[in-house]
Amino acid sequence: MANVAHAFLGLTGQEIDWLEIPWDGEAPAIDQVRLEGPAVSTEHIAFLKESRGVAPGDVTAVEVKDGVLHIDLVPSTNKAVWTLCVGDEKIGQSEFEVKTRTMDDKFAKVVEGRLMYRLYTPENATTPRPMILFLHGGGNGGYEDGEGARDNEKQLTADYGPVNFAEDYPDLYVLAPMCVEERRDFSKVNMNNKFENSDFSKDPRYGWSRYYLGLVCDLIRRMISEGKVDPKRIYVTGMSMGGAGTVRAMSVGSDLFAAAVPVCPSMTPETFTILKSIRRPIWVTSAYIDHTLYRHKYLVDAVMNMRDNGNDNAHLTLFSPEDLEKYDVSITPNLMNPENYGKLFRQNHWSWVPTYKNEYGIMSWLLNQTKDD
Repeated sequence: MANVAHAFLGLTGQEIDWLEIPWDGEAPAIDQVRLEGPAVSTEHIAFLKESRGVAPGDVTAVEVKDGVLHIDLVPSTNKAVWTLCVGDEKIGQSEFEVKTRTMDDKFAKVVEGRLMYRLYTPENATTPRPMILFLHGGGNGGYEDGEGARDNEKQLTADYGPVNFAEDYPDLYVLAPMCVEERRDFSKVNMNNKFENSDFSKDPRYGWSRYYLGLVCDLIRRMISEGKVDPKRIYVTGMSMGGAGTVRAMSVGSDLFAAAVPVCPSMTPETFTILKSIRRPIWVTSAYIDHTLYRHKYLVDAVMNMRDNGNDNAHLTLFSPEDLEKYDVSITPNLMNPENYGKLFRQNHWSWVPTYKNEYGIMSWLLNQTKDD
C-alpha cells in the first residue's frame, strides 16, 4: 500500500485532512505524530494556535486498522510543503499519493495546441446551459522550462474556485483554462511599484494576454455553435492576475459575456483603462486594502467612472476586516504594520473567499444576469 493523503477543496484550495501509511504494530501516541514545514509554520497558523489552542495541521486522532495507520488532521493546505513526522521517521509530502474527494475528477482535461483547459459539463445536458469562465491567479499557471510544467491541474486545486462552482452550481458549465506564466518573484510583484510602471509582460505567449484570451473566447463561441452553451448567460470571473484577465476578457470577448466579477484584479494602466470603460454588468471586489497598495484606489476610480457614464449595473465591494474575519482571513495581529507588507499583509488579498462564498449576494447577482444584445 502507498502512503495516501486524503484531501478536499476548501477555502485555501486543496486541503489535507486525513493521512494513511502502512504500519506494523500498535498506534503511536498522538504526541509522537505531527506535521512540520512551511504549510504549518506561518504567522497566521501560529496566531490560531496561540489564540484558540488548535490550528491547521494539528493531529486530532491516530488509529491502526488492518495494517494501516490513520492520522486525522485539522485541515491543512497542500499548497505549501509539509512533512509527516511519526516518532523519528519523516515522510515528505512528495512521498504521498493525494486523493481529492470532490468533483475535480468531473473536469475533463483538454489540450488544444497552446490552449489548455479543464471543463465541467453538467450531467444530462440536452439544451444550452449557462457557463462560468474562471481565470486563475498568478502562480497557479504553468511554466515552459520543465520544472512546474503545465500539468493542467493546478488551476483546479490551488484556490477556492472552479471545483466549488461545479459543486454549488451543477447545472452550469465551468471552464477553467490554464495559462503559461513567466517566472516572477511573487513576494515583490507590484508591491511598491509606481502605477505607471506596473504593467505585466506584454509577450502574448504568457499570462492572460489578449492572444490567449482570444483562444479561450473562440472555444466558447464553438461551444455556442454546437448548441452546448447558452449565449445569453456566459459569465467570467477570476482572481488577482485572473481578475485582470477578467477585465481584459470583457474587451477581447465583449460580445460574449453577460456579466463579470473581477476579484482583486491587478490594476495596471491597461486594465484600468479597460475597466473604467466597461458598459456591461460588472461587480468588482477586493479587500479594504490589498497587498498591492494602490489597487483599491484605481478600482474605486474605475467603478465611479463607469457609473458616471451610465453603467448603473456597475458595483464595487471592498470587504471590511469583519467581512474577511468571518472566514479567518486577515485575523493576524499587526496586519497593517508597514513591516508586514507582502507577508502578513498578503492575507488581505484573499478576497475571493467571501466573493465566491456569495457574500452580499455577489454570485447570486452574477448568475441572474442575462445578455440581451
